[in-house]
Order: sequence, then C-alpha cells, then structure tokens
Amino acid sequence: MLKSLKYSFCTINVYSNYVISRINEGFHLTPDKNRILEDIANDYFNDKPFVYISHRVHSYSVDPSIYLQTSKVENLAGMSVVAEAPLSKRNAEVEKLFLNKPFEIFTDIDDAITWAKTLVANE
Repeated sequence: MLKSLKYSFCTINVYSNYVISRINEGFHLTPDKNRILEDIANDYFNDKPFVYISHRVHSYSVDPSIYLQTSKVENLAGMSVVAEAPLSKRNAEVEKLFLNKPFEIFTDIDDAITWAKTLVANE
C-alpha cells in the first residue's frame, strides 16, 4: 500500500494501480464527494490507469448519478464492488448501469484485486 487516506465519510487505501474504499456506515454518497476521487486520480496516478474498488463492508447508500461524473475520470480503467449482502449486490447492479467503464461485482476482495490488476495490465 502506498498511502491510507482518511476522510470524515470513508477510508481509501491507495496501491500502485488501484484504490480500495470503505465508506462509513449509514453514509449517503453524493456526486459532490467525487472530487476526492478526481484528486486521487491526479495526485497518485497522474494519467496512469487505475481501478476503483468499493469494499462494501458497511451499509450505506449511493446516488447513482455519481457515476456520470466518475465516468469522466479519464485514467479510471474500471470499477468493482465487493459485497456479500444481497441488497448491496442488487444496488451495485443498478449502479453499474450508470458507469461507462468496466464494472464488476465480487464477493471476495482478492478476486476484485486480481481483476483490477488484469484490467490495468490490458490498458
């Protein structure tokens, strides 16, 4: 891990070609929080492709319109959601419709990391 970033609503761990976020319990993720992803893309990846992994350990909600902005992050190669709860998986299926980049859903974090590394290697 290169860096662990802590915000009032989440923790984001930055690795060489992907990030893993863990959003806090009960938070409602809105498009205004997308600036953090844009800053991470610029500060840590500087036009190098990376993957965003959302590790859904806690229950929280996401405004799907956030993905319209997320799709504009040029060096974002793709996104995945890691979730075990059926509701989180169903929500991710809906969110997937809003992102114009590869988007996968996993139940195991290691599978998501493997997918991220493969996706970036193929960029």
